[in-house]
Amino acid sequence: MTEKDGIKILFIINPGSGNNTVDWPQLIAGYFVSSNYIIELFQLPQDYTEQAITDKIMLFNPRQVVAVGGDGTIKLVAACLMQKNIALGILPAGSANGLAKELGISVVPEDALAVIAKGVSKKIHVTNINNEICIHLSDIGFNAFVMKMFEMQERRGMWGYLKASINVLWKNSRMEVEMHIDNKAIKISAAMIVIANGTKYGTGAVINPIGKLDDDMFEVIAIKKISIHEIFKMTFSHAPYDLNKTQVFQTDSLSIRSGKKVHFQVDGEYRGKVNEVKAILIKDALEIIIPPVTE
Repeated sequence: MTEKDGIKILFIINPGSGNNTVDWPQLIAGYFVSSNYIIELFQLPQDYTEQAITDKIMLFNPRQVVAVGGDGTIKLVAACLMQKNIALGILPAGSANGLAKELGISVVPEDALAVIAKGVSKKIHVTNINNEICIHLSDIGFNAFVMKMFEMQERRGMWGYLKASINVLWKNSRMEVEMHIDNKAIKISAAMIVIANGTKYGTGAVINPIGKLDDDMFEVIAIKKISIHEIFKMTFSHAPYDLNKTQVFQTDSLSIRSGKKVHFQVDGEYRGKVNEVKAILIKDALEIIIPPVTE
């Protein structure tokens, strides 16, 4: 994307996102004050709906819509831009900012704004999981349970995630599930199963080293056992998981059925308990702004 007269950018700002210490309206307006871009700011009210965002996009007719918030805000805005000729930009303002980290977008506001103005666009795939889009990572079992506990406690950040993880470790039982991949039935016992379009969580933990947002498949990672050692690795060292405790599958469609209901999350948002998950790849679904490639 290069700066041209009249390019319109709509900023969707979620003031309730995790990192709400930044005055985003003032920062955005100041950054673009001497540019030729036409910008508009839309702060989400508490009772916002996807339809309200869609109506605002149609009314302003921008070339780019920027989600200012965490992964949940990004996912919400992305759902309004699916398979449209409008690019999605990201200003990370959440607690984890998993997708921004995946794309190499800095959490430093001025650097992230530079990507909006000078970045390049790229088409990526998304997955449809239980009739909602997932851009990054979804899972059932251990991590989804941790996210539920994390949301309920006061302590945030890495230490908060560690505390929630250790609490869940003693409560989370292994799941007995049957997966259908490429017309094959696979029975497996696992502590968590990840449907991964991306490579790592917002904590930095690498869950899917071979993942790409623009290839023709997603990965299904079945982690058989979680230990305290694995939790520390997930939280702090960010080394890949132990392959001796992990199975990885690649596919463009998946169904999982569990005998009992299990914890479930999509792109960092806890979705309760389910006993069935269905996922299918949607190719070239989203145009997204990423940092320019440097030599």
